[in-house]
Amino acid sequence: MKDNEYTDFLKQLQLKATPRRVAVLTILAGEQAYAGPEEIWKKMKTKFNRIGLPTVYRILEELSQKGVITKIIHPSRQLFYYYCGNAGHHHHFICVSCRKVEDVNFCATRAIEKEVSRNLKGRVLSHILQINGLCEPCSKKREAVHEH
Repeated sequence: MKDNEYTDFLKQLQLKATPRRVAVLTILAGEQAYAGPEEIWKKMKTKFNRIGLPTVYRILEELSQKGVITKIIHPSRQLFYYYCGNAGHHHHFICVSCRKVEDVNFCATRAIEKEVSRNLKGRVLSHILQINGLCEPCSKKREAVHEH
């Protein structure tokens, strides 16, 4: 997407299309992997002289709440963010080595809802599923290291 497309996109989400919001989207959309707030902030400092890290955190949270970007919870519990253009319901496979994020177009929501309803007498309102692992190239690298 180009900056003017992000502007229209933000307006559709009823968010003011500020240069900083557009910059965050541009940075994240240019990544094949997830990025941390500090990484995004450092890239933004080249364009905006005066931008604080709290501003970047605020923008990331706003965009995340609107569903524009995805929160990635690292096994260390640190939060990262990823721009995913796939608007349909899906989940993500995250490589914990190279940070690549891939769509998983499978969801067991119906089975989980039945399990919660039947055994816990509860009702599922929402769910988040993140699958952590090693992508094929990283898995092969790790196997090669262990063979020697």
